[in-house]
Amino acid sequence: MLSHIPSASALLARRLLCSSPRTLAGACRRLLGGMETASVRCLPGEPKLTISFCLDGSHKHMLRDQDEPLGKVLARIANSITKNQNKAKKSKKNRDQQPSLPVEAAALVKLYRGEDEVPDTVPNSEAWLDGAVLQVGDVKFSVRRNPPSFTAAELPGSLLAGFPVCPKLEVEFGNLQDCQFTWFREDRARASGDDSAEPPHQDGGWSEVGCERVFVPSNQDIGRRLKLSCTPRDGSRSGSTRELVSAGAVEAGPGVCTFDNRHAYTARQAAWPATRVVSYNILADVYAQTDLSKTVLYPYCAPYALQLDYRQNLIKKELAGYNADIVCLQEVDKGVFVDSLTPALDAFGLDGVFRIKEKQHEGLATFYRRSKFRLLSRHDIMLSEALTSDPAHSELLQKVSANDALKDKIVQRSTSLQVSVLEDLNKPGRKLCVANTHLYWHPKGGNVRLVQMGVALRHLGRVISEAAPGAPLIFCGDFNSTPNSGVFQLLTETLVPQQHADWSSSGPEESCSMELPSGFPPLLSAYGRPAYTNYVGGFHGCLDYIFIQPESMQVEQVIPLPSHEEVTTHQALPSVAHPSDHIALVCDLRWSP
Repeated sequence: MLSHIPSASALLARRLLCSSPRTLAGACRRLLGGMETASVRCLPGEPKLTISFCLDGSHKHMLRDQDEPLGKVLARIANSITKNQNKAKKSKKNRDQQPSLPVEAAALVKLYRGEDEVPDTVPNSEAWLDGAVLQVGDVKFSVRRNPPSFTAAELPGSLLAGFPVCPKLEVEFGNLQDCQFTWFREDRARASGDDSAEPPHQDGGWSEVGCERVFVPSNQDIGRRLKLSCTPRDGSRSGSTRELVSAGAVEAGPGVCTFDNRHAYTARQAAWPATRVVSYNILADVYAQTDLSKTVLYPYCAPYALQLDYRQNLIKKELAGYNADIVCLQEVDKGVFVDSLTPALDAFGLDGVFRIKEKQHEGLATFYRRSKFRLLSRHDIMLSEALTSDPAHSELLQKVSANDALKDKIVQRSTSLQVSVLEDLNKPGRKLCVANTHLYWHPKGGNVRLVQMGVALRHLGRVISEAAPGAPLIFCGDFNSTPNSGVFQLLTETLVPQQHADWSSSGPEESCSMELPSGFPPLLSAYGRPAYTNYVGGFHGCLDYIFIQPESMQVEQVIPLPSHEEVTTHQALPSVAHPSDHIALVCDLRWSP
Protein backbone atom coordinates (compact mmCIF):
# COMPACT_ATOMS: atom_id res chain seq x y z
CA MET A 1 0.00 0.00 0.00
CA LEU A 2 2.83 2.38 0.93
CA SER A 3 4.32 1.89 -2.53
CA HIS A 4 1.41 3.82 -3.99
CA ILE A 5 2.05 6.97 -1.93
CA PRO A 6 4.65 8.57 -4.27
CA SER A 7 2.44 8.16 -7.32
CA ALA A 8 -0.59 9.49 -5.44
CA SER A 9 1.42 12.48 -4.28
CA ALA A 10 2.60 13.18 -7.80
CA LEU A 11 -0.97 13.04 -9.10
CA LEU A 12 -2.10 15.45 -6.37
CA ALA A 13 0.76 17.83 -7.17
CA ARG A 14 -0.13 17.81 -10.88
CA ARG A 15 -3.78 18.60 -10.03
CA LEU A 16 -2.83 21.52 -7.80
CA LEU A 17 -0.30 23.02 -10.19
CA CYS A 18 -2.69 23.07 -13.11
CA SER A 19 -5.64 24.31 -11.09
CA SER A 20 -6.91 27.86 -10.82
CA PRO A 21 -6.19 29.82 -7.60
CA ARG A 22 -9.78 29.27 -6.46
CA THR A 23 -9.54 25.52 -7.04
CA LEU A 24 -6.17 25.48 -5.28
CA ALA A 25 -7.58 27.26 -2.24
CA GLY A 26 -10.52 24.86 -2.10
CA ALA A 27 -8.24 21.82 -2.37
CA CYS A 28 -6.07 23.12 0.47
CA ARG A 29 -9.11 23.62 2.67
CA ARG A 30 -10.24 20.05 2.02
CA LEU A 31 -6.76 18.67 2.74
CA LEU A 32 -6.71 20.56 6.03
CA GLY A 33 -10.17 19.36 6.99
CA GLY A 34 -11.84 22.73 6.37
CA MET A 35 -15.23 23.22 4.79
CA GLU A 36 -16.24 25.13 1.67
CA THR A 37 -18.97 27.78 1.86
CA ALA A 38 -22.36 27.81 0.14
CA SER A 39 -23.97 31.26 0.23
CA VAL A 40 -27.75 31.52 0.21
CA ARG A 41 -29.62 34.78 -0.34
CA CYS A 42 -33.20 34.47 0.86
CA LEU A 43 -35.39 37.42 1.84
CA PRO A 44 -39.00 37.39 3.08
CA GLY A 45 -41.43 38.58 0.44
CA GLU A 46 -39.22 37.66 -2.50
CA PRO A 47 -40.36 34.63 -4.56
CA LYS A 48 -36.83 33.42 -5.36
CA LEU A 49 -33.69 32.56 -3.46
CA THR A 50 -30.16 32.11 -4.78
CA ILE A 51 -27.66 29.37 -3.91
CA SER A 52 -23.99 29.93 -4.75
CA PHE A 53 -20.99 27.66 -4.24
CA CYS A 54 -17.80 26.66 -6.02
CA LEU A 55 -16.97 23.04 -6.93
CA ASP A 56 -13.66 22.09 -8.55
CA GLY A 57 -13.15 25.61 -9.83
CA SER A 58 -16.63 25.88 -11.34
CA HIS A 59 -18.88 28.52 -9.78
CA LYS A 60 -22.49 27.40 -9.35
CA HIS A 61 -25.17 30.06 -9.06
CA MET A 62 -28.76 28.79 -8.85
CA LEU A 63 -31.99 30.79 -8.76
CA ARG A 64 -34.84 28.74 -7.29
CA ASP A 65 -38.35 29.25 -5.95
CA GLN A 66 -38.52 29.69 -2.20
CA ASP A 67 -41.51 27.35 -1.92
CA GLU A 68 -39.95 24.63 -4.12
CA PRO A 69 -39.28 21.29 -2.32
CA LEU A 70 -35.64 20.82 -1.39
CA GLY A 71 -35.43 17.54 -3.28
CA LYS A 72 -35.80 19.27 -6.63
CA VAL A 73 -32.80 21.54 -6.21
CA LEU A 74 -30.64 18.71 -4.84
CA ALA A 75 -31.55 16.58 -7.84
CA ARG A 76 -30.69 19.49 -10.12
CA ILE A 77 -27.24 19.81 -8.52
CA ALA A 78 -26.63 16.05 -8.87
CA ASN A 79 -27.74 15.98 -12.51
CA SER A 80 -25.56 18.95 -13.36
CA ILE A 81 -22.47 17.32 -11.85
CA THR A 82 -23.16 13.99 -13.58
CA LYS A 83 -23.58 15.74 -16.92
CA ASN A 84 -20.29 17.63 -16.50
CA GLN A 85 -18.44 14.45 -15.56
CA ASN A 86 -19.76 12.58 -18.57
CA LYS A 87 -18.53 15.41 -20.80
CA ALA A 88 -15.13 15.26 -19.15
CA LYS A 89 -14.80 11.53 -19.78
CA LYS A 90 -15.05 12.10 -23.51
CA SER A 91 -11.88 14.18 -23.50
CA LYS A 92 -8.58 12.58 -22.52
CA LYS A 93 -7.04 16.03 -22.26
CA ASN A 94 -9.61 17.13 -19.71
CA ARG A 95 -9.28 13.83 -17.84
CA ASP A 96 -5.48 14.21 -17.61
CA GLN A 97 -5.45 17.86 -16.64
CA GLN A 98 -8.44 18.10 -14.31
CA PRO A 99 -9.67 14.72 -12.99
CA SER A 100 -13.24 14.70 -11.80
CA LEU A 101 -15.00 12.97 -8.97
CA PRO A 102 -16.41 9.53 -9.81
CA VAL A 103 -19.95 9.76 -11.11
CA GLU A 104 -21.35 7.73 -8.22
CA ALA A 105 -19.72 10.10 -5.68
CA ALA A 106 -20.89 13.25 -7.44
CA ALA A 107 -24.44 11.92 -7.56
CA LEU A 108 -24.60 11.99 -3.75
CA VAL A 109 -26.11 15.39 -2.91
CA LYS A 110 -27.64 15.87 0.52
CA LEU A 111 -28.43 18.69 2.94
CA TYR A 112 -27.91 18.14 6.66
CA ARG A 113 -28.87 20.05 9.77
CA GLY A 114 -26.69 18.75 12.56
CA GLU A 115 -26.59 14.96 12.20
CA ASP A 116 -30.01 14.80 10.52
CA GLU A 117 -30.68 14.82 6.81
CA VAL A 118 -33.15 17.51 5.79
CA PRO A 119 -36.19 15.84 4.14
CA ASP A 120 -36.65 16.42 0.42
CA THR A 121 -40.17 17.76 1.02
CA VAL A 122 -39.07 20.78 3.09
CA PRO A 123 -39.41 24.04 1.09
CA ASN A 124 -36.19 25.81 0.15
CA SER A 125 -36.96 28.82 2.35
CA GLU A 126 -36.98 26.56 5.45
CA ALA A 127 -34.24 24.15 4.38
CA TRP A 128 -31.33 26.45 3.62
CA LEU A 129 -30.58 27.83 7.07
CA ASP A 130 -27.38 29.09 8.66
CA GLY A 131 -25.28 26.18 9.86
CA ALA A 132 -26.76 23.58 7.53
CA VAL A 133 -24.27 21.44 5.60
CA LEU A 134 -24.54 20.72 1.87
CA GLN A 135 -22.74 17.53 0.84
CA VAL A 136 -21.80 17.11 -2.83
CA GLY A 137 -19.92 13.85 -3.27
CA ASP A 138 -17.11 13.94 -0.74
CA VAL A 139 -17.11 17.76 -0.52
CA LYS A 140 -19.02 19.50 2.25
CA PHE A 141 -20.21 23.09 2.21
CA SER A 142 -21.19 25.15 5.23
CA VAL A 143 -24.42 26.99 4.40
CA ARG A 144 -24.38 30.70 5.18
CA ARG A 145 -27.71 32.41 4.82
CA ASN A 146 -27.62 36.09 3.83
CA PRO A 147 -23.92 36.57 4.57
CA PRO A 148 -22.38 40.01 4.04
CA SER A 149 -21.60 40.38 0.34
CA PHE A 150 -20.55 43.05 -2.13
CA THR A 151 -23.20 43.90 -4.71
CA ALA A 152 -20.82 46.34 -6.38
CA ALA A 153 -17.02 46.42 -6.22
CA GLU A 154 -14.94 48.47 -8.63
CA LEU A 155 -11.70 50.45 -8.71
CA PRO A 156 -11.46 53.83 -10.48
CA GLY A 157 -10.22 53.82 -14.03
CA SER A 158 -7.55 56.47 -13.44
CA LEU A 159 -4.91 56.28 -10.69
CA LEU A 160 -2.56 59.18 -9.92
CA ALA A 161 0.33 59.21 -7.47
CA GLY A 162 -0.54 61.38 -4.47
CA PHE A 163 -4.30 61.20 -5.05
CA PRO A 164 -6.71 58.99 -3.06
CA VAL A 165 -7.97 55.79 -4.66
CA CYS A 166 -11.54 55.29 -3.47
CA PRO A 167 -13.16 52.00 -4.56
CA LYS A 168 -16.84 51.94 -5.38
CA LEU A 169 -18.29 49.42 -2.94
CA GLU A 170 -21.86 48.49 -2.12
CA VAL A 171 -22.50 45.86 0.52
CA GLU A 172 -25.61 43.83 1.32
CA PHE A 173 -26.20 42.38 4.80
CA GLY A 174 -23.07 44.17 5.96
CA ASN A 175 -21.52 47.48 6.95
CA LEU A 176 -18.80 49.17 4.92
CA GLN A 177 -17.28 50.52 8.14
CA ASP A 178 -16.73 46.92 9.33
CA CYS A 179 -15.22 45.59 6.10
CA GLN A 180 -11.58 44.56 5.88
CA PHE A 181 -9.27 45.90 3.18
CA THR A 182 -5.78 44.99 2.04
CA TRP A 183 -4.02 46.85 -0.79
CA PHE A 184 -1.25 45.36 -2.89
CA ARG A 185 1.19 46.88 -5.36
CA GLU A 186 2.40 45.00 -8.39
CA ASP A 187 6.03 43.98 -7.92
CA ARG A 188 6.96 44.39 -11.56
CA ALA A 189 6.68 47.88 -13.07
CA ARG A 190 4.81 47.90 -16.36
CA ALA A 191 6.06 49.45 -19.56
CA SER A 192 4.34 52.67 -20.59
CA GLY A 193 1.08 51.89 -22.37
CA ASP A 194 1.03 48.27 -21.19
CA ASP A 195 -2.38 47.92 -19.53
CA SER A 196 -2.90 44.25 -20.29
CA ALA A 197 -4.74 42.47 -17.52
CA GLU A 198 -2.62 39.40 -16.79
CA PRO A 199 -4.06 36.65 -14.61
CA PRO A 200 -2.67 36.90 -11.07
CA HIS A 201 -0.79 33.57 -11.32
CA GLN A 202 1.07 34.76 -14.43
CA ASP A 203 2.34 38.14 -13.22
CA GLY A 204 5.35 38.95 -11.09
CA GLY A 205 3.56 38.96 -7.76
CA TRP A 206 2.20 41.56 -5.35
CA SER A 207 3.42 43.30 -2.21
CA GLU A 208 1.12 44.53 0.54
CA VAL A 209 1.08 48.34 0.83
CA GLY A 210 -2.01 49.31 2.84
CA CYS A 211 -4.92 48.17 4.94
CA GLU A 212 -7.41 51.07 4.86
CA ARG A 213 -10.49 51.56 2.72
CA VAL A 214 -8.79 54.41 0.83
CA PHE A 215 -5.24 54.12 -0.50
CA VAL A 216 -3.04 56.99 -1.64
CA PRO A 217 -0.37 55.70 -4.05
CA SER A 218 3.09 57.25 -3.92
CA ASN A 219 5.67 57.93 -6.61
CA GLN A 220 7.07 54.46 -5.88
CA ASP A 221 3.84 53.00 -7.23
CA ILE A 222 4.08 54.72 -10.62
CA GLY A 223 3.99 52.18 -13.44
CA ARG A 224 2.45 49.47 -11.25
CA ARG A 225 -1.10 48.22 -10.95
CA LEU A 226 -2.91 48.05 -7.65
CA LYS A 227 -4.93 45.19 -6.22
CA LEU A 228 -7.51 45.41 -3.46
CA SER A 229 -8.58 42.41 -1.39
CA CYS A 230 -11.79 43.29 0.42
CA THR A 231 -13.88 41.18 2.78
CA PRO A 232 -17.48 42.25 3.53
CA ARG A 233 -18.34 42.18 7.21
CA ASP A 234 -21.11 42.96 9.63
CA GLY A 235 -19.65 42.91 13.09
CA SER A 236 -18.24 39.41 13.55
CA ARG A 237 -19.97 38.02 10.46
CA SER A 238 -17.98 37.99 7.24
CA GLY A 239 -18.62 37.06 3.63
CA SER A 240 -16.59 36.01 0.62
CA THR A 241 -13.49 38.05 -0.14
CA ARG A 242 -13.36 39.91 -3.46
CA GLU A 243 -10.19 40.82 -5.31
CA LEU A 244 -10.09 43.88 -7.57
CA VAL A 245 -7.18 44.63 -9.89
CA SER A 246 -6.83 48.08 -11.44
CA ALA A 247 -7.24 48.24 -15.19
CA GLY A 248 -4.17 50.43 -15.57
CA ALA A 249 -1.04 51.36 -13.68
CA VAL A 250 -0.53 54.32 -11.36
CA GLU A 251 0.50 57.44 -13.28
CA ALA A 252 2.40 60.53 -12.17
CA GLY A 253 0.30 63.29 -10.63
CA PRO A 254 0.30 66.95 -11.71
CA GLY A 255 2.49 68.17 -8.88
CA VAL A 256 1.29 71.16 -6.84
CA CYS A 257 -2.43 71.93 -7.18
CA THR A 258 -4.26 75.17 -6.41
CA PHE A 259 -5.86 73.66 -3.32
CA ASP A 260 -2.74 72.20 -1.68
CA ASN A 261 -1.92 75.35 0.30
CA ARG A 262 -5.57 75.69 1.35
CA HIS A 263 -5.47 72.23 2.92
CA ALA A 264 -3.01 73.56 5.50
CA TYR A 265 -5.96 75.42 7.06
CA THR A 266 -8.26 72.39 7.05
CA ALA A 267 -5.98 69.57 8.18
CA ARG A 268 -8.37 68.86 11.06
CA GLN A 269 -12.13 68.82 11.27
CA ALA A 270 -13.83 71.84 12.76
CA ALA A 271 -14.47 71.41 16.48
CA TRP A 272 -18.10 71.59 17.61
CA PRO A 273 -19.97 73.95 17.72
CA ALA A 274 -18.17 75.12 14.57
CA THR A 275 -19.29 73.68 11.23
CA ARG A 276 -17.11 73.69 8.10
CA VAL A 277 -19.07 74.40 4.92
CA VAL A 278 -17.98 74.06 1.28
CA SER A 279 -19.74 75.39 -1.81
CA TYR A 280 -18.27 74.39 -5.16
CA ASN A 281 -19.30 74.28 -8.81
CA ILE A 282 -17.23 71.30 -9.98
CA LEU A 283 -17.88 71.72 -13.75
CA ALA A 284 -20.11 69.03 -15.18
CA ASP A 285 -18.56 66.66 -17.68
CA VAL A 286 -21.50 67.27 -20.03
CA TYR A 287 -20.22 70.85 -20.37
CA ALA A 288 -16.46 70.23 -20.18
CA GLN A 289 -16.49 67.87 -23.17
CA THR A 290 -18.34 70.07 -25.66
CA ASP A 291 -16.56 71.53 -28.69
CA LEU A 292 -17.45 74.99 -27.35
CA SER A 293 -15.59 74.25 -24.12
CA LYS A 294 -12.53 72.82 -25.83
CA THR A 295 -12.16 75.48 -28.51
CA VAL A 296 -13.74 78.66 -27.11
CA LEU A 297 -14.24 78.55 -23.33
CA TYR A 298 -11.12 76.64 -22.25
CA PRO A 299 -8.76 76.43 -25.26
CA TYR A 300 -5.80 76.98 -22.91
CA CYS A 301 -6.54 73.78 -20.93
CA ALA A 302 -4.74 70.60 -21.94
CA PRO A 303 -7.31 68.16 -23.38
CA TYR A 304 -6.38 65.38 -20.93
CA ALA A 305 -7.00 67.76 -18.03
CA LEU A 306 -10.62 68.16 -19.18
CA GLN A 307 -11.20 64.41 -19.11
CA LEU A 308 -13.57 63.29 -16.37
CA ASP A 309 -11.32 60.61 -14.85
CA TYR A 310 -8.48 63.07 -14.49
CA ARG A 311 -10.61 65.82 -12.99
CA GLN A 312 -12.31 63.43 -10.59
CA ASN A 313 -8.93 62.54 -9.09
CA LEU A 314 -8.35 66.21 -8.33
CA ILE A 315 -11.89 66.87 -7.07
CA LYS A 316 -11.84 63.93 -4.66
CA LYS A 317 -8.47 64.93 -3.23
CA GLU A 318 -9.55 68.55 -2.91
CA LEU A 319 -12.82 67.76 -1.14
CA ALA A 320 -11.24 65.15 1.13
CA GLY A 321 -8.59 67.63 2.22
CA TYR A 322 -11.14 70.21 3.36
CA ASN A 323 -12.49 67.87 6.08
CA ALA A 324 -15.84 69.60 5.70
CA ASP A 325 -19.06 68.91 7.60
CA ILE A 326 -21.40 70.19 4.87
CA VAL A 327 -20.54 70.18 1.15
CA CYS A 328 -22.83 71.79 -1.45
CA LEU A 329 -21.87 71.00 -5.04
CA GLN A 330 -23.24 72.30 -8.32
CA GLU A 331 -22.93 70.87 -11.86
CA VAL A 332 -22.70 67.31 -10.60
CA ASP A 333 -23.15 64.68 -13.31
CA LYS A 334 -25.52 61.95 -12.18
CA GLY A 335 -22.94 59.26 -12.90
CA VAL A 336 -20.28 61.22 -11.01
CA PHE A 337 -22.51 61.39 -7.93
CA VAL A 338 -23.28 57.66 -7.99
CA ASP A 339 -19.98 56.16 -9.13
CA SER A 340 -17.36 58.61 -7.88
CA LEU A 341 -18.35 61.19 -5.28
CA THR A 342 -20.65 59.04 -3.16
CA PRO A 343 -18.12 56.17 -2.72
CA ALA A 344 -15.27 58.61 -2.08
CA LEU A 345 -17.01 60.93 0.37
CA ASP A 346 -18.68 57.99 2.12
CA ALA A 347 -15.19 56.69 2.86
CA PHE A 348 -14.38 60.06 4.45
CA GLY A 349 -17.49 60.02 6.63
CA LEU A 350 -20.06 61.92 4.58
CA ASP A 351 -23.51 60.92 3.30
CA GLY A 352 -25.10 62.73 0.39
CA VAL A 353 -28.29 63.49 -1.50
CA PHE A 354 -28.72 64.43 -5.15
CA ARG A 355 -31.19 66.56 -7.07
CA ILE A 356 -31.13 66.13 -10.84
CA LYS A 357 -31.79 69.17 -12.98
CA GLU A 358 -34.77 68.33 -15.18
CA LYS A 359 -33.94 68.06 -18.91
CA GLN A 360 -30.24 67.85 -18.00
CA HIS A 361 -27.81 65.15 -16.92
CA GLU A 362 -26.37 67.18 -14.05
CA GLY A 363 -27.67 68.63 -10.84
CA LEU A 364 -27.05 69.53 -7.21
CA ALA A 365 -25.49 67.43 -4.45
CA THR A 366 -25.39 68.08 -0.72
CA PHE A 367 -23.17 65.99 1.56
CA TYR A 368 -23.11 66.09 5.36
CA ARG A 369 -20.86 64.48 7.99
CA ARG A 370 -22.88 61.62 9.47
CA SER A 371 -21.08 61.80 12.82
CA LYS A 372 -22.35 65.37 13.28
CA PHE A 373 -25.64 65.56 11.40
CA ARG A 374 -28.70 63.51 10.63
CA LEU A 375 -30.87 64.20 7.58
CA LEU A 376 -34.42 64.89 8.77
CA SER A 377 -36.18 65.87 5.55
CA ARG A 378 -35.76 67.10 1.98
CA HIS A 379 -37.74 69.86 0.30
CA ASP A 380 -36.30 70.14 -3.23
CA ILE A 381 -38.17 71.99 -5.96
CA MET A 382 -37.79 73.04 -9.57
CA LEU A 383 -38.19 76.80 -9.37
CA SER A 384 -40.22 77.30 -12.55
CA GLU A 385 -42.60 74.49 -11.62
CA ALA A 386 -43.11 75.90 -8.13
CA LEU A 387 -43.76 79.36 -9.56
CA THR A 388 -46.57 78.13 -11.81
CA SER A 389 -48.14 75.49 -9.55
CA ASP A 390 -47.66 76.55 -5.91
CA PRO A 391 -50.27 79.08 -4.67
CA ALA A 392 -47.61 80.56 -2.39
CA HIS A 393 -46.10 82.21 -5.47
CA SER A 394 -49.35 83.38 -7.06
CA GLU A 395 -48.64 87.08 -6.50
CA LEU A 396 -45.19 86.82 -8.05
CA LEU A 397 -46.57 84.77 -10.96
CA GLN A 398 -49.22 87.40 -11.60
CA LYS A 399 -46.59 90.14 -11.87
CA VAL A 400 -44.35 88.05 -14.12
CA SER A 401 -47.29 87.15 -16.35
CA ALA A 402 -47.57 90.79 -17.36
CA ASN A 403 -44.72 90.07 -19.78
CA ASP A 404 -45.30 86.86 -21.76
CA ALA A 405 -41.78 86.79 -23.21
CA LEU A 406 -40.18 86.92 -19.77
CA LYS A 407 -42.62 84.41 -18.35
CA ASP A 408 -41.89 81.94 -21.16
CA LYS A 409 -38.17 82.27 -20.59
CA ILE A 410 -38.54 81.64 -16.85
CA VAL A 411 -40.87 78.67 -17.29
CA GLN A 412 -38.47 77.00 -19.74
CA ARG A 413 -35.66 76.98 -17.16
CA SER A 414 -35.03 73.77 -15.23
CA THR A 415 -33.19 75.51 -12.38
CA SER A 416 -33.64 73.67 -9.09
CA LEU A 417 -33.35 74.41 -5.40
CA GLN A 418 -32.09 71.65 -3.12
CA VAL A 419 -33.20 72.02 0.50
CA SER A 420 -32.07 69.69 3.31
CA VAL A 421 -33.09 69.95 6.96
CA LEU A 422 -30.37 68.54 9.23
CA GLU A 423 -30.31 67.80 12.94
CA ASP A 424 -27.24 68.50 15.06
CA LEU A 425 -26.31 65.17 16.65
CA ASN A 426 -24.26 66.94 19.34
CA LYS A 427 -27.35 68.85 20.44
CA PRO A 428 -30.44 66.79 19.51
CA GLY A 429 -33.41 68.89 18.53
CA ARG A 430 -31.33 71.71 17.07
CA LYS A 431 -31.92 71.94 13.33
CA LEU A 432 -30.23 73.55 10.36
CA CYS A 433 -31.67 74.37 6.94
CA VAL A 434 -29.14 73.95 4.11
CA ALA A 435 -30.04 75.29 0.67
CA ASN A 436 -28.11 74.71 -2.54
CA THR A 437 -28.81 76.15 -5.99
CA HIS A 438 -27.35 77.03 -9.38
CA LEU A 439 -29.19 79.96 -10.94
CA TYR A 440 -29.69 80.77 -14.63
CA TRP A 441 -26.34 81.34 -16.34
CA HIS A 442 -26.93 83.96 -19.06
CA PRO A 443 -25.06 87.29 -18.53
CA LYS A 444 -28.26 89.17 -19.44
CA GLY A 445 -30.50 86.99 -17.32
CA GLY A 446 -30.57 89.16 -14.20
CA ASN A 447 -34.37 89.49 -14.35
CA VAL A 448 -34.79 85.70 -14.59
CA ARG A 449 -32.46 85.18 -11.64
CA LEU A 450 -34.38 87.72 -9.55
CA VAL A 451 -37.62 85.82 -10.07
CA GLN A 452 -35.88 82.52 -9.38
CA MET A 453 -34.50 83.90 -6.13
CA GLY A 454 -37.91 85.27 -5.17
CA VAL A 455 -39.38 81.78 -5.50
CA ALA A 456 -36.45 80.21 -3.64
CA LEU A 457 -36.69 82.56 -0.66
CA ARG A 458 -40.44 82.17 -0.32
CA HIS A 459 -40.06 78.39 -0.39
CA LEU A 460 -37.23 78.46 2.17
CA GLY A 461 -39.26 80.65 4.51
CA ARG A 462 -42.10 78.14 4.44
CA VAL A 463 -39.82 75.12 4.91
CA ILE A 464 -38.21 76.67 7.98
CA SER A 465 -41.52 77.75 9.52
CA GLU A 466 -43.15 74.34 8.98
CA ALA A 467 -40.31 71.80 9.19
CA ALA A 468 -37.64 73.52 11.29
CA PRO A 469 -38.94 76.52 13.26
CA GLY A 470 -36.10 78.76 14.35
CA ALA A 471 -33.48 76.87 12.33
CA PRO A 472 -30.73 79.02 10.82
CA LEU A 473 -30.30 79.06 7.05
CA ILE A 474 -27.09 78.34 5.17
CA PHE A 475 -27.63 79.20 1.51
CA CYS A 476 -24.87 77.98 -0.86
CA GLY A 477 -24.51 77.93 -4.59
CA ASP A 478 -23.42 79.31 -7.90
CA PHE A 479 -25.78 82.29 -8.10
CA ASN A 480 -24.33 83.55 -11.40
CA SER A 481 -24.69 86.99 -9.85
CA THR A 482 -21.98 89.55 -9.10
CA PRO A 483 -22.04 91.66 -5.90
CA ASN A 484 -23.66 94.57 -7.76
CA SER A 485 -26.55 92.41 -8.97
CA GLY A 486 -30.17 92.48 -7.91
CA VAL A 487 -29.89 88.97 -6.46
CA PHE A 488 -27.05 90.00 -4.14
CA GLN A 489 -29.00 93.09 -3.06
CA LEU A 490 -32.14 91.04 -2.43
CA LEU A 491 -30.26 88.64 -0.16
CA THR A 492 -28.18 91.19 1.73
CA GLU A 493 -30.56 94.16 1.87
CA THR A 494 -33.93 92.28 1.93
CA LEU A 495 -35.48 94.27 -0.94
CA VAL A 496 -34.97 94.95 -4.64
CA PRO A 497 -36.72 98.12 -5.84
CA GLN A 498 -38.66 98.18 -9.07
CA GLN A 499 -36.16 100.55 -10.66
CA HIS A 500 -33.24 98.15 -10.31
CA ALA A 501 -31.42 97.73 -13.62
CA ASP A 502 -31.67 93.93 -13.52
CA TRP A 503 -35.41 94.05 -14.19
CA SER A 504 -34.51 95.17 -17.74
CA SER A 505 -31.31 93.14 -18.09
CA SER A 506 -32.44 91.39 -21.27
CA GLY A 507 -33.95 94.45 -22.97
CA PRO A 508 -37.24 96.33 -22.86
CA GLU A 509 -39.18 93.50 -24.51
CA GLU A 510 -38.58 91.32 -21.44
CA SER A 511 -38.71 94.03 -18.79
CA CYS A 512 -40.81 93.45 -15.71
CA SER A 513 -40.35 96.01 -12.97
CA MET A 514 -41.57 95.21 -9.47
CA GLU A 515 -40.60 95.61 -5.86
CA LEU A 516 -39.42 92.24 -4.56
CA PRO A 517 -38.95 91.59 -0.82
CA SER A 518 -36.88 88.67 0.46
CA GLY A 519 -38.94 87.77 3.51
CA PHE A 520 -35.70 87.21 5.48
CA PRO A 521 -33.56 89.50 7.61
CA PRO A 522 -30.39 90.60 5.78
CA LEU A 523 -28.13 87.66 4.98
CA LEU A 524 -24.35 87.85 5.18
CA SER A 525 -21.93 86.65 2.53
CA ALA A 526 -19.41 84.62 4.52
CA TYR A 527 -16.68 85.45 2.01
CA GLY A 528 -17.72 89.04 1.55
CA ARG A 529 -17.12 90.20 -2.02
CA PRO A 530 -14.00 88.47 -3.40
CA ALA A 531 -12.60 89.66 -6.71
CA TYR A 532 -13.56 86.40 -8.37
CA THR A 533 -14.72 82.85 -7.76
CA ASN A 534 -14.88 82.04 -11.48
CA TYR A 535 -11.84 82.61 -13.69
CA VAL A 536 -11.88 81.66 -17.36
CA GLY A 537 -10.16 83.09 -20.40
CA GLY A 538 -12.89 85.57 -21.26
CA PHE A 539 -14.32 86.39 -17.82
CA HIS A 540 -13.54 86.56 -14.16
CA GLY A 541 -15.90 87.58 -11.40
CA CYS A 542 -17.57 86.66 -8.13
CA LEU A 543 -20.52 84.34 -8.79
CA ASP A 544 -20.45 81.88 -5.86
CA TYR A 545 -21.51 82.53 -2.27
CA ILE A 546 -22.20 81.05 1.13
CA PHE A 547 -24.94 83.18 2.72
CA ILE A 548 -25.74 82.91 6.43
CA GLN A 549 -27.99 84.56 8.99
CA PRO A 550 -25.58 86.58 11.18
CA GLU A 551 -27.95 86.58 14.12
CA SER A 552 -27.72 82.76 14.23
CA MET A 553 -24.21 82.03 12.96
CA GLN A 554 -20.87 83.78 12.87
CA VAL A 555 -17.94 83.31 10.54
CA GLU A 556 -15.10 81.77 12.51
CA GLN A 557 -12.65 81.15 9.67
CA VAL A 558 -12.59 81.80 5.94
CA ILE A 559 -10.11 79.61 4.07
CA PRO A 560 -8.08 81.93 1.81
CA LEU A 561 -8.73 81.62 -1.89
CA PRO A 562 -5.81 80.58 -4.10
CA SER A 563 -3.50 83.44 -4.95
CA HIS A 564 -3.84 85.15 -8.31
CA GLU A 565 -0.46 83.67 -9.22
CA GLU A 566 -1.72 80.17 -8.47
CA VAL A 567 -4.93 80.70 -10.44
CA THR A 568 -3.09 82.05 -13.51
CA THR A 569 -0.10 79.69 -13.48
CA HIS A 570 -1.70 77.84 -16.41
CA GLN A 571 -3.38 81.00 -17.75
CA ALA A 572 -6.88 80.37 -16.35
CA LEU A 573 -9.25 77.71 -15.00
CA PRO A 574 -9.69 74.78 -15.38
CA SER A 575 -6.11 73.54 -15.73
CA VAL A 576 -3.91 70.54 -15.03
CA ALA A 577 -3.73 71.79 -11.42
CA HIS A 578 -7.39 72.78 -10.92
CA PRO A 579 -10.41 70.66 -11.94
CA SER A 580 -13.07 73.35 -12.44
CA ASP A 581 -13.57 76.85 -13.80
CA HIS A 582 -14.85 77.83 -10.33
CA ILE A 583 -13.05 78.01 -6.99
CA ALA A 584 -14.40 76.26 -3.91
CA LEU A 585 -15.57 78.42 -1.02
CA VAL A 586 -14.64 76.96 2.38
CA CYS A 587 -15.46 78.51 5.75
CA ASP A 588 -15.99 77.57 9.38
CA LEU A 589 -19.26 78.81 10.89
CA ARG A 590 -20.02 78.92 14.60
CA TRP A 591 -23.56 78.47 15.85
CA SER A 592 -24.77 81.06 18.32
CA PRO A 593 -25.59 79.59 21.76
